[in-house]
Amino acid sequence: MDEQAGLQEHQRTASVPPNPPAAPPNHPRQSWESARATGRKAGAATLRLQRAWSSAEPHHNEAERHPQALYPWRNRGKGVVRVKRDWIIPPIRVLENSKQVPEDLVQIKSDKIFTGEVIYKLEGPGVDQEPKNLFEIDDKTGVIRSKRPLDREKYNSFTLKAFALSPSGERLENPTTIEIVVLDQNDNRPAFTKSQFVGTVSEFSVPGTSVMSVSAYDADDPMTENAFLSYSIIGQESIPANAVTKTMFGINNQTGAIYTRDVGLDREVVKSFRLKLQIADMGGMGLTGEGVAIIHVSDINNHAPQFSPDSYRMIAVENQRDYVIGRVNVTDRDDRGTGNWEAKYFISDDPDGNFAISTDPATNQGILTVVKPLDFEAQDEYVLTLTVENVNPLSNKAPNLPPSTATVVVTVVNENEAPRFREDPIQIVVPESVVPGTLLKSNIAFDPDNSELRYEIVRDPERWLDINRDTGDITARRTFNMRSPHVKNNIYNAVVKVTDADGVSTTATVAITLKETNDFPPQLFPLSGSVCKEASRTGSGLVVSAVDEDLPPHAAPFTFEMPDDLSVNWTVVQVNDTHAVIHPLVELEAGEYTVTVLVSDSGNPVLGAYAQVNITVCVCDSFGDCKSEVGAILGSSVGINFIALIIIMASIALLLLLLLLAVAVTTCGRRHHIKKGTGLLVGESEDDVRDNVFNYDEQGGGEEDENAFNIDLLWNPHDAPSTLGSYYPGCGVPRGKQPLRKDAPHNLPSPTYPRRPPADPTDIEDYINDGLEAADNDPNVPPYDTALIYDYEGEGSLAGSLSSIASGSSDGDQDYDYLNDWGPRFQKLANMYDPR
Repeated sequence: MDEQAGLQEHQRTASVPPNPPAAPPNHPRQSWESARATGRKAGAATLRLQRAWSSAEPHHNEAERHPQALYPWRNRGKGVVRVKRDWIIPPIRVLENSKQVPEDLVQIKSDKIFTGEVIYKLEGPGVDQEPKNLFEIDDKTGVIRSKRPLDREKYNSFTLKAFALSPSGERLENPTTIEIVVLDQNDNRPAFTKSQFVGTVSEFSVPGTSVMSVSAYDADDPMTENAFLSYSIIGQESIPANAVTKTMFGINNQTGAIYTRDVGLDREVVKSFRLKLQIADMGGMGLTGEGVAIIHVSDINNHAPQFSPDSYRMIAVENQRDYVIGRVNVTDRDDRGTGNWEAKYFISDDPDGNFAISTDPATNQGILTVVKPLDFEAQDEYVLTLTVENVNPLSNKAPNLPPSTATVVVTVVNENEAPRFREDPIQIVVPESVVPGTLLKSNIAFDPDNSELRYEIVRDPERWLDINRDTGDITARRTFNMRSPHVKNNIYNAVVKVTDADGVSTTATVAITLKETNDFPPQLFPLSGSVCKEASRTGSGLVVSAVDEDLPPHAAPFTFEMPDDLSVNWTVVQVNDTHAVIHPLVELEAGEYTVTVLVSDSGNPVLGAYAQVNITVCVCDSFGDCKSEVGAILGSSVGINFIALIIIMASIALLLLLLLLAVAVTTCGRRHHIKKGTGLLVGESEDDVRDNVFNYDEQGGGEEDENAFNIDLLWNPHDAPSTLGSYYPGCGVPRGKQPLRKDAPHNLPSPTYPRRPPADPTDIEDYINDGLEAADNDPNVPPYDTALIYDYEGEGSLAGSLSSIASGSSDGDQDYDYLNDWGPRFQKLANMYDPR
């Protein structure tokens, strides 16, 4: 196994070459020996593989002639590579599931055994790789053995490497590849790929119709007879049982294709078949396995639906729509729930389309519906013809029969119908100035049942209409007004109701379109003004206009005229459709003048009105404005001097100011000089109280109002401070600084109180309410949200204390039995004071 020069020779057969060359004397002979077990009995044949090297002596002449070809190693280092020769060991075949373990498989030997000790090693799957411990090698003899039975279905071959090592571990030869092939045994039963196969075949299929295919597998070697499978049917059952007894199906033993063998597949007779299948290896002679195939017989549309029964009578109520009046029945022997069974219905003899029919998907019944309101007075009975067919077309194998038909007689039931208006809304066009009592509309409603009708108006916000209770004639009650808030876009809406003899009623809207009429003459404005004295020369004057309560086209443009016999010195000039100018024809003296003007509209008929305009003719300034009397006086040299007038007015104002101060001082003195022992409302004069005027705003606000009540009476004189820092309001008596109350707020903003009483006595209620609201929202006046505590109640009182805290008596001296008589609310208190 050491590297030696030579050419590689490939193994052509499993035996040793017939005439190996003889080794020269004293030349080491190198060879591989292999032994293999060839049966289950202990017997072995030794196969010897040798690598022989040619001697140089018999071929000396050839060597001399071709030294580089025969001895290439001699030229190592000169670019020539040595080629070695190895024998290839053929694959070693081992039968799986062998009971003879351990079993010798092959023996290898190295040429180095002649020069020293050789140790053999084996590596690869089955030795030191997964799966481990399947093979081993004798490190002394080189015999390879199997340690356990092999399973081809898990591992069908192993590739191992054999090594020849020296005792020191040095590799003596190149490793040799050992190929072990596991031979198959028929140790696996074939099995179907599914536990149950399901297929479908149409009814009335001809023989040879392909139904389905089944498949199976075998874990054994597919290249051997162990996996050569054969299919067969070993049993047949019909559902329902015994519906069909003859053999209906066959199977291809090689492909597993199932096909029909006979006629007679009728779904109405048999629903399905259950086939018992068998699969066998060894071409049907080996191991077997079983399976099941379910074949359903599918339906074809070979039965047309039939009405059962074929005549019906139904009742329909008039004036109703979209409601069911009845159902029709059909029978169909095809598969329920499929298109071969589902029915479609058609209606004939219904030219107006009053009826419709649909299919109930659950029962396959036809549902007849009224889709348009029926009129008993127009037709009281309908005769309908129904036809039916399947959703799917009929098969060519179905009997050739005409479609099934049914007759439905529908009787219409009369009912009391509501009256009907001939139009809704009822349209009326009328001028707004219609004369009361004018007939606006007649014959507005009718009753299909020819019942007597009663009419009434249910909504008429302006009360402009009347209606005849029996005939329904609508008349004008009074003249209309287009300026009414209930008139929108010249349309006034009302509602009328009509009721028949049975109390069934209907309402409708009356839409009255009002046409504008010329009802109002235009009015001139303004009716007074001023004109400059020089207006006749400048052409200026008084601009006037007109307004008309009518709407176009009965309003503008207006016409302004002036009668010649009424206004001689004046004229009016039209400016535009709505304005004109009045100016004098001659220069007039300053003063008041009355001018008559006629203004007319453009309505049909034309309406006009006379208006008298009061015009003041005055002297105008440079801007064309009339001068005032003061300006006239100042502008003249006659009259009072302007400076003197200013002095007079200032003197009068000074006298008024002094008068007001005197009144204020008098009022203040009366307020703070009230006699002791008299009421606040009584002054110094006690002769007649009724002759005095009292100020009711002196009532004050309680303890904090120091203007009307002296709070010093509630202060402890011992605690009064000695510092003089404040004065009593309204007088000059000094006193000490008031102590700060801790229960009162300080420095908070106060609302504004009404200070000036109303001039009108009717507003006194609002004045009082405003003051009350301001006081309630003032945080600086009592009462506060805290209790007012007075720690000083005066001295030297002759009355004893009402408290029992400092009294000489005790609770034990009191009799509290009366608390028991006060009811359950005082029972707890009675128990607390009960001496028992």
